[in-house]
Amino acid sequence: MFWAEKIADQIIARRPDKEEYVCAAGISPSGSIHIGNFRDIATSLMVVKALRKKGKKAKLLFSWDEYDRMRKVPVNVQAVDPDGEYEKYIGAPYVDVPNPFGGECKTYAEYFEKEFEEAVEPFKLNMDYRHQAEMYRSGKYTDYIIQALQKREQIFDILAGFKTQEVTEEDKENYYPVSIYCPKCHRDTTKITFLSKDCLHAEYECKCGHKGEFNFEEDHDCKLAWKIDWPMRWLYEGVDFEPGGKDHAAPGGSYDTSRIISKEIFGYDAPFFQGYEFIGIKGLTGKMSGSSGLNLTPGAILKLYEPDVVLWLYSKVEPTRTFDFCFDEVILRQYFEFDKGYNDWLEGKLDEHNSEIYEYAIIEPDKKLSTVSMSLLVQLGSIVNFNVPMLETMFEKIGLNYKYEDFKSRLDRAKFWLENCAPEQVNKLRDTRNFEVYNAMTDEEKEQIKMLHEFISKGGYSMDDLNTELYDIPKRSLTHEVTDKELKTIQGAFFKNVYKLIMDKDKGPRLYLFLSAVDTESYVGLLDFSYPQTEEEIEIEKKKAEEAEKALHADDLVIEYGDPDPVEEVLPQITKETFDLMDLRVCKILKCTEIRKSHSCYKLTLFDGLKERVIVSSIKAYYKPEDLIGKKIIVVANLEPTRITGVNSEGMLLAATNTACACKVIFVDDMVPEGTRIC
Repeated sequence: MFWAEKIADQIIARRPDKEEYVCAAGISPSGSIHIGNFRDIATSLMVVKALRKKGKKAKLLFSWDEYDRMRKVPVNVQAVDPDGEYEKYIGAPYVDVPNPFGGECKTYAEYFEKEFEEAVEPFKLNMDYRHQAEMYRSGKYTDYIIQALQKREQIFDILAGFKTQEVTEEDKENYYPVSIYCPKCHRDTTKITFLSKDCLHAEYECKCGHKGEFNFEEDHDCKLAWKIDWPMRWLYEGVDFEPGGKDHAAPGGSYDTSRIISKEIFGYDAPFFQGYEFIGIKGLTGKMSGSSGLNLTPGAILKLYEPDVVLWLYSKVEPTRTFDFCFDEVILRQYFEFDKGYNDWLEGKLDEHNSEIYEYAIIEPDKKLSTVSMSLLVQLGSIVNFNVPMLETMFEKIGLNYKYEDFKSRLDRAKFWLENCAPEQVNKLRDTRNFEVYNAMTDEEKEQIKMLHEFISKGGYSMDDLNTELYDIPKRSLTHEVTDKELKTIQGAFFKNVYKLIMDKDKGPRLYLFLSAVDTESYVGLLDFSYPQTEEEIEIEKKKAEEAEKALHADDLVIEYGDPDPVEEVLPQITKETFDLMDLRVCKILKCTEIRKSHSCYKLTLFDGLKERVIVSSIKAYYKPEDLIGKKIIVVANLEPTRITGVNSEGMLLAATNTACACKVIFVDDMVPEGTRIC
């Protein structure tokens, strides 16, 4: 039985008479939504389909957790906020943070919600959206918030039962399951200092200095803590099923805790829960490599994968198992597997299990998908630069009567993959004849090129004629007998020489297809060595060589070294107690980013064993970011923070500076754990 149907059976067994079943999912718009988060939705979607298949009414409920506090500034926001201005919003709800990218969206939450909702439109999910900021601020949760406050001691005991460290009566007395957002700084950095016995009125103070009173019946700018908020919403929405990542599913994790709170505090049996494994990403190459801070959103994935193929991957792999979205050639194999299974499914050739995989994955079953080979589309597209009329001609020449309507869904995806994930496979003709390669050939090999040039120049041949000629030329150029094995080697060398002469590559697409598809006039001159190299060609080659050399050394760090500086006298002695006041500790460099308008400084994000911290260091002239990320260094951790080039710097790294060595950061052996004190 299909995995989603097993879950559906258990849901129905728990509440057999329910009129409509609710399958929930939710995501916080903390940044661009990663494709891994989509498993939350895909898992619930499959269960909704299974319930409907069994004749039940079911809906897919999706919550935007936009009322969550901002915890950190993501990479793509940092890119437009080099001065770190958005760090002041940490602690504020996403719905109150301004949109960092401009445009029609007013808030941070709205921007990332719209980005995601537009990206997933091709999946036709028909989700019932809930915006949690509106739910809280409209007062819909007021009674439940008061109920949680009235039972705060019980909640504390439940939470304490999952903790390993000791808790005290003072901890219990000072525990409140709700955070009040400060009306002055808009952050949740408040502390309740008084709560009335009926739990309707509170007094609070904020780290920003503001103090105030709060009426829980009338004031709604507050939020329950996650492990109380989650079960409260289960009750409010009548949720029957909700999946979660393996961190939530772990023993003693969020679900275990919230399940008890749901029953004992809110009197609601927790929904059926399914933990899921995270999604892997493999084969990022070329322009899509990771240093760019690329966000692998559903929108980004759909530039490569058709939506039905995406759902097929989620459908065929049970939630407890992981799978990969692939950016290398494995994606072509995934398309091949999908196409074969899909066509067998249409013809009724699949067994029950594999039929169900497609039944749950296909978005519009009444609409037949076209399964033009993605691999062939990449190969032929690279030959004709994805020109549609020429592609149709190429398909016709190889006996496939495909028209644009048949491959339009995959055309841009094939081109995107080739140019961004496999740029080395792009076929581009040279601008000039390649005399360097030609002059290195034997006389026999030069004769072969001459024969090919003459054949192509005459014209009037078919694609089959050209294919035959390409294999015959090496035979006719021979001046002695060879074995079949030797002939194949000679033919292989001939093909390699042709590729080098016309596109600077050792190999490429099937040569007869390529030469038939490309305009003859664009490459025939590259095979003509009957006249010497022209001055124009010499100049072009010289310029190309200079550009290549420049590109090779573009990122080289130019540092001038000299004689060692004079050794300075030792500074006056200090006591051990004075030294102990300085907190030197090992930190790991997590990120290294440039700072706008700063020619010398990097912004380094570190992990100091306890938390992340940012320092600014003027080492840009001596290191590239990739030389630093992942390395461990020594930092003065208790240095008073200071503002440098618009960024708040929380410490200083240790480095040696001398004319003989320039600036050398002191790196620490990777065995040393982050947070280790230097003493």
